Amino acid sequence: MLSLTGVSVAYDGVVAVDGVSLEVPDGSVLAVLGPSGCGKSTLLRAIAGLEPVRSGRITFDGDDVGRLPTHKRGFALMFQDGQLFGHMTVARNVGYALRLRRRPSNARVAELLALVGLEGYADRLPATLSGGERQRVALARALAVEPRLLLLDEPLSALDAGLRERLAVDLREILHAAGTTALMVTHDHEEAFQVADRLAVMRAGRVVQAGPIADVWAAPVDAETALFLGYARVLTGVAADTVRAAAGDARAGRVEALAVRRSALVADEHGPLLGTVRSARATPELLRLVVDVRDVGLVDAVADRDTHWGPGEDVRLRVDPTRTAPIRGI
Repeated sequence: MLSLTGVSVAYDGVVAVDGVSLEVPDGSVLAVLGPSGCGKSTLLRAIAGLEPVRSGRITFDGDDVGRLPTHKRGFALMFQDGQLFGHMTVARNVGYALRLRRRPSNARVAELLALVGLEGYADRLPATLSGGERQRVALARALAVEPRLLLLDEPLSALDAGLRERLAVDLREILHAAGTTALMVTHDHEEAFQVADRLAVMRAGRVVQAGPIADVWAAPVDAETALFLGYARVLTGVAADTVRAAAGDARAGRVEALAVRRSALVADEHGPLLGTVRSARATPELLRLVVDVRDVGLVDAVADRDTHWGPGEDVRLRVDPTRTAPIRGI
């Protein structure tokens, strides 16, 4: 298990990572999620041994690795652009680290190419591959020596949206099939949700919330975190109370705000909320509305694709409580 305790990193006296404490259990995948400049890539580089730690401890399975050089930590690092050797075949790229360690590579390379879905690609050169295929080769190379921990630095960010989504699903399956403990940094919450089973949200050098993804999603620590995770709006005061009551939400405890997904409010002639449509936009699956709801204000809502709600029309809405999340501090 990887464990960080109070880890800080600074450049010329400016703190980039501020007292981060995290755990990555064996066999799990943790995504460190945050906007550009929040310190997530610096944290990853510190774990890898590429950046000096000003304070705190980095341990793996109880052993302090913070003072070890990068090559003695037993970790592997995969960058966003793969950084393959252009003059080497796929097989030689994947087996590179094995050859450095004078370990037999042919069988292991074949096994890894099968794992990442690239059987038959052994003799290809990187220039003949698509972006997604190159990232699969880079992943296979990183897994070749069975690292104790795999560090992934924005591994899918250089790919187009459709390919990124498909490869994210494959990446999760590959990591679980290999039983690899991994830490991935990303700015894309959808990518984090697809690949990881645990999540740490960073902001301004600090981890503001961490835990299993389902727990973080179900109860964001604050409004900024909720919006960054993909909730459409955060309601407070009477608006939050009104929507929560309409949802029949009986979750205990005082709630200062309510995070609401874009699809949480649904047009329904029997719904308890009444509002006026301000705008409507059709998509292939549904109708997206912005509705001015009594005692709530402007909220997003959805309706069936075959309905014809338009601006100025009154509409009733019901609330799906599974698409809202209470926030106990703002």
